[in-house]
Amino acid sequence: MSKILVIAEHLDGRLNPATAKCVSAAKAIAGATIDVVVLAADPAGVAAEAAQIDGVARVLTVSRSENTPCLAQVWAPQIAKLAEGYSHVFGPSTTTGKDLMPCVAALLGVSQVSDVMSVEGAHTFKRPIYAGNAIITVEADAAKPVVATIRVASWAAAGAGGSAAVESVSADAALPTHTRFVELRQGKSDRPDLQSAPRVVSGGRGVGSAENFALIFSLADKLGAGVGASRAAVDAGYVPNDMQVGQTGKIIAPELYVAIGISGAIQHLTGIKDAGTIVAINKDAEAPIFEVADIGLVGDLFKIVPELEAAL
Repeated sequence: MSKILVIAEHLDGRLNPATAKCVSAAKAIAGATIDVVVLAADPAGVAAEAAQIDGVARVLTVSRSENTPCLAQVWAPQIAKLAEGYSHVFGPSTTTGKDLMPCVAALLGVSQVSDVMSVEGAHTFKRPIYAGNAIITVEADAAKPVVATIRVASWAAAGAGGSAAVESVSADAALPTHTRFVELRQGKSDRPDLQSAPRVVSGGRGVGSAENFALIFSLADKLGAGVGASRAAVDAGYVPNDMQVGQTGKIIAPELYVAIGISGAIQHLTGIKDAGTIVAINKDAEAPIFEVADIGLVGDLFKIVPELEAAL
């Protein structure tokens, strides 16, 4: 019988929705018992949120001052210690998860299964390769713990309504002396988080400048949407790189994705392949983005976007 430990990702005392998506992946393994572990200086609030996720049997809390904020080198030894007795350890394939989970796998002496998009069995998974152009089936060693990152864009979040027991545990693992937290710098925005927003508006090189990106922000605010960008827009300095959508940026799966002035390079399409409805606005009728768009508007974005916003 599978026993799965899901790592809770959190920031500023709030649980990241990606954690509930990891629980969905864990529930896809028949008969699995699912525990969630919260590592923090004060894990109570996050643990209470995690306990409400449907399908979670227990929420384990590890309270140490060093656990806030998350540092992979600090969390990994503790998770490896807690992983004893578990058949699987799952974490989200987010920026934090991609940093943390390989460290856990290394400490457990196993190979990581990355970007799990489908569970075919307790030790058999599907994941994308070649920028999402192909899907490969991988089989993990059944004799060893499975350490995996879950492709959050491929999974719906597990519902609420759970009432898991919360237990305080200790992870007596030596912490590293070569790594220390200095400071956290992050952008502040009242807009929805890019990776969890149900609607996203993105701009590309066609927007033309950082100043012109005000059009993208304005439409996004009208829609209550998150804001993204293509790599070309980021490289041109229009917006910071934490807004980049695509293979080397963020993989997202909103219900609605509006691509404005984005040609549709394969690396960008990789990041939006799981979106519900894709709307593309571009003056080039031959742009690759139109091959995947559900709705395409060919024309001048500086005319179409204000008209669209006025109609809303």
